[in-house]
Amino acid sequence: MKSIAISGSPRENVGKRDAKELRYQGLVPAVLYGGATQTHFAVSAADLKPVIYTPEVHFIDLDIAGTKSQAIIQATQFHPVTDQLIHIDFLLLNESKPITMEIPIRLTGTSPGVKTGGKLVQKLRKLRVKGFPKDLLDTIDVSIETLEVGKSVKVSEIKLPNLTITNAPEDTIVSVTTSRALRQAEQEVTSNKK
Repeated sequence: MKSIAISGSPRENVGKRDAKELRYQGLVPAVLYGGATQTHFAVSAADLKPVIYTPEVHFIDLDIAGTKSQAIIQATQFHPVTDQLIHIDFLLLNESKPITMEIPIRLTGTSPGVKTGGKLVQKLRKLRVKGFPKDLLDTIDVSIETLEVGKSVKVSEIKLPNLTITNAPEDTIVSVTTSRALRQAEQEVTSNKK
């Protein structure tokens, strides 16, 4: 999985007033969990853009005042009106501990059902998987090569080595439904036969 380097500076004071001052300076209050202690720090909002505003997932190489660690984004908080990032939580990676993470789905191939006029409907964009950091993938490829009209791919059909999918097995990832144009064409065919 790809990594992005982000540097932060430790926070001396932890509170609402301090957090507000940091945001005014273009910084985002952050916390790193998963170690012996929690680390409170601030990171530039501009540095977070390539990590937050993307469908891709990354490992984060954090450098907090010279202390380096690898983490993933655990949670983000946005302002309800301005949509500005106001807080971010990171989870420290430990090679011997499994983590749960959402990984984006990438559809591969061309569906024969779509070629005949069906409509491709993707219900899930990400899958929640649990596994060790070394086994995590950038994307999960789902083939739609055999998808005819009225057929779908369920979570239970996806097999990933060394990873456990925690979504419900009966959830539909992608399906091909009958489009309005295809229904109309079928109705015209049946009415012409009469």
